[in-house]
Amino acid sequence: MRRIGLVLSALVAVVVAAAPARAEPLRVVASFSILADFVRNVGGERVAVSALVGPDGDAHVYTPTPADAKGVATADVVIVNGLGFEGWLDRLIKSAGRKTPAVVATKGIAPRKQADAHGHDADPHAWQSVANAKIYVANIRDALSAADPAGATSYQANAAAYLARLDALEREVREAVMRVPAERRKVISTHDAFGYFAAAYGLEFIAPQGVSTESEASAGDVARIIRQIKAQKIPAVFLENVSDPRLIRRIAEETGAKIGGTLHSDALTPENGDAPTYIDLVRHNIKALTAALLS
Repeated sequence: MRRIGLVLSALVAVVVAAAPARAEPLRVVASFSILADFVRNVGGERVAVSALVGPDGDAHVYTPTPADAKGVATADVVIVNGLGFEGWLDRLIKSAGRKTPAVVATKGIAPRKQADAHGHDADPHAWQSVANAKIYVANIRDALSAADPAGATSYQANAAAYLARLDALEREVREAVMRVPAERRKVISTHDAFGYFAAAYGLEFIAPQGVSTESEASAGDVARIIRQIKAQKIPAVFLENVSDPRLIRRIAEETGAKIGGTLHSDALTPENGDAPTYIDLVRHNIKALTAALLS
């Protein structure tokens, strides 16, 4: 794999060197930090990308600013998750007066159906499956190529190299999960952000909140989960980097389950954190999960 990676890197360097330089980078606005990381990997030096919702930010409850509207209005490309993730997006696009539609990075992904109290009929957290992340990358590659045809070969080469890294990442995840006995593959997390991960890799995630952090867990939901943890001897509960930790700490105290650490669900961390990129995020999460479930 190392040799393949070196070859791909060399090919990308050749293609990028051959592509005609842009006078100015393509201005790309991504709705949140994980999308922005995908854009950086595909766009390379030909793009200048910013995220509306930055590291450790919660896109479910975000309130756009006038600066966001200006950024959206002047961007060459706006890339969003879709599937109801950015509930504030339509208002922002309208206030920005933008005529060009946003690129929906989840195009082609079969959404998990899940309704909650806020009317979400689809789970928007599709990036939690690495296979889906590859669809995001392909959509971003095509969008950048359409906006900047002169850079199409560069975007294609960058995407190919990054997709190879995602292939390797998916193998890592599957191998890690296989080391956990099937009866221990149960996890409590704060909100239902890991459904695609669970479906892809054979874990069960149980969450007191729905697919959005806007949802509040009812007393009945919390009591049900406490009973389930005790009955099934679920070994660990996890905090999330975008959610209030108090609910999970209370569940841990009442059940005796240990807190297995913090999972990164909807956002990357700052550069000095443990998940500043998507690949870092997935590796951090699978390391935390397997460490807790195997101990």
